Amino acid sequence: MATDNCRKIGIMGGTFDPIHNGHLLIAQSAAEEFSLNEVIFLPTGISPHKNTLQVTSPKLRCQMTKLAITDNPIFSLSEIEAENTKTNYTYKTLKKIQEVYKNAHLYFIMGEDSLNDFSGWREPQKICDAATLLVAVRNDGNSDIQMQLKQVKEQYKADIYLLHAPNFSVSSSDIRKKIQSGKSVRYMLPSIVEDFIRQNALYTNI
Repeated sequence: MATDNCRKIGIMGGTFDPIHNGHLLIAQSAAEEFSLNEVIFLPTGISPHKNTLQVTSPKLRCQMTKLAITDNPIFSLSEIEAENTKTNYTYKTLKKIQEVYKNAHLYFIMGEDSLNDFSGWREPQKICDAATLLVAVRNDGNSDIQMQLKQVKEQYKADIYLLHAPNFSVSSSDIRKKIQSGKSVRYMLPSIVEDFIRQNALYTNI
């Protein structure tokens, strides 16, 4: 954990296709619970975990993310992964961010699903060396989660904590399907993002 006088930077990575209120709730909860000075939203470019042929262009996803976070002064956008034409790996991205925020302590915010797959990521030890891990879970009393948390902590000597965020069960894929079928997505994502999606006819042919 960072010292009190160290700047604390949260890293919120994701496809954000589209970004929704669940993402924003997690980022805000991380900022409040761990006294973060800033949360950087990091839309993916080419990811080793996603089929990029089925993902909206990085440019459009960055535009949606920028719109979603514009009214929160501690939220910011980084396009370093989105602009990279090669496969992005988290440990390399964290190293680049460390070069910019030289005296900061990084907090990498991840979801429960990512924790399940963490040992299969490229260089998980380097990720743990570079940042404190914050895991947003649906139920922190789940014994499986507690066991996985302990395993990662022991295996990588990780600084890792559960993140207590409000439960928001809607996913980006749910939103895409609703838009395709002509259903309302009101209250699932910021209205300014919904307007952008409508104006650009996104997710109409999934």
